[in-house]
Amino acid sequence: MTDLTTPLPTGSRPSTLAWLARRILLGALILLLVSLLLFLVTQALPGDVARIILGKDATAEQVADLRLRLGLDQPLIAQYWHWLTGVLTGDMGTSLQNGESVADFIGPRVLNSLTLGFISMTLILPLAVVIGVFSAHKRDSPLDKAFVAVSSLFTALPAFVVGMLLIAFFATSVFGVLPGVSNIPPGNPPWWYPAQLVLPVATLTLMGVMYLGRLVRASFIDAMNSEYVQTAVLKGLTDRRVLFRHALPNAIAASLPAAGLVTAVTITGVVVVEYVYSYPGLGTAVVGAVNSHDLPVMQAGTLILATAYYVFNLLADLLSERRGQR
Repeated sequence: MTDLTTPLPTGSRPSTLAWLARRILLGALILLLVSLLLFLVTQALPGDVARIILGKDATAEQVADLRLRLGLDQPLIAQYWHWLTGVLTGDMGTSLQNGESVADFIGPRVLNSLTLGFISMTLILPLAVVIGVFSAHKRDSPLDKAFVAVSSLFTALPAFVVGMLLIAFFATSVFGVLPGVSNIPPGNPPWWYPAQLVLPVATLTLMGVMYLGRLVRASFIDAMNSEYVQTAVLKGLTDRRVLFRHALPNAIAASLPAAGLVTAVTITGVVVVEYVYSYPGLGTAVVGAVNSHDLPVMQAGTLILATAYYVFNLLADLLSERRGQR
């Protein structure tokens, strides 16, 4: 996917609205190409969808009849156009596994994923700022070195490894205080089951805080070494005033684009975390659709995730652009 975080060259910046319009058009083109690639990849998966639905005991006539009813006998370009126009009008098709509307099937799961992502980001942003600023303020101290080492470790670890470690510690005989599986009944909002949310949220929060906290730390150190802050120190301002009035706002402003990118990564990282904890979100729906060859659910779920990733990438790029214009 195109890197959307590269700022425009200084001195040649168009107006914010023109720049945003160009990015949105570029994003629409990217998402169109993603939808085409997604459609082709799902169509290239091994196995006959009609045969998978009917089972191995189905006759050739039954398979042919189902292929005709599903439109699988049409050329790929016709199938893609039918699917794309349906998505653009809100019709994502029908699940091949349960016959339910894809929109009705994944709608509650999207809400579950948004809930998981929202709670995680609500924790990530303030914790990353506090920990990053504290670590920078105690630069080269044992606490600072410990944070840098631990954050480097967490940044290098995949999300599923972090999730499995948390399960091993808190959902087994080591402590055994939290459920390792998020058994949330269908149709019920996830916030009714806070215990089932703890470990998935903790996994996403740890990953996000360690990454964003390092960026906040670096931004705060740069802000403290800037001429602007050094001038404030020479004027005799108190450490508290220099910290909260001058250094901290600049450090946070410099970290905002990264926060948008962390949000994008968190939204897509939900897929792995949901699978680890069997959380009933969009990620598990996509994984289940891949296993059952349910193409409409697979295509719609993946396209939603790609769109969310692009939107938050665009937000990060917009924040970077606005900051560069100042």
